[in-house]
Amino acid sequence: MIPMTLDWKVVVDSADPHAQAGFWSAALGYEIEDSSPLVERLLGLGAVPEAITTTAHGRRAWLDLAAVRHPDDPHEEESGTGLGRRLLFQRVPEPKTVKNRLHLDLHAGPDRRDAEVARLEGLGATVVRKVAEPGGTWTVLTDPEGNEFCVQ
Repeated sequence: MIPMTLDWKVVVDSADPHAQAGFWSAALGYEIEDSSPLVERLLGLGAVPEAITTTAHGRRAWLDLAAVRHPDDPHEEESGTGLGRRLLFQRVPEPKTVKNRLHLDLHAGPDRRDAEVARLEGLGATVVRKVAEPGGTWTVLTDPEGNEFCVQ
């Protein structure tokens, strides 16, 4: 029997999920998910306390969660949750201390790589090193919280 495929998202631990969502939204051209209708509805029903919410990106949001999604992918209207390519940032108390075990590779292509790296630096990324090997050329960067990613 062939197993059914599964939907998935990449979850990133962070100190400030809303700042990370802002960075990655700009970096990827993704949309910051709008969970404000769900948050407002649950607050109105008294189902969640005000203390677990905040205002971020000009709207009501969960304090400890923020996500970005591809603008062409479907999403749930009621919750704003993306149903396709998606990054979810969750607040954790401990800081990042070691190298990522998983990272994103952004594919800009050789003609756009340097311009893309400069654009990402303008958004708050930091260049770690440039790599030129027989198998390819890329730049390793970190996002504002120190998570590694590459631009190829």
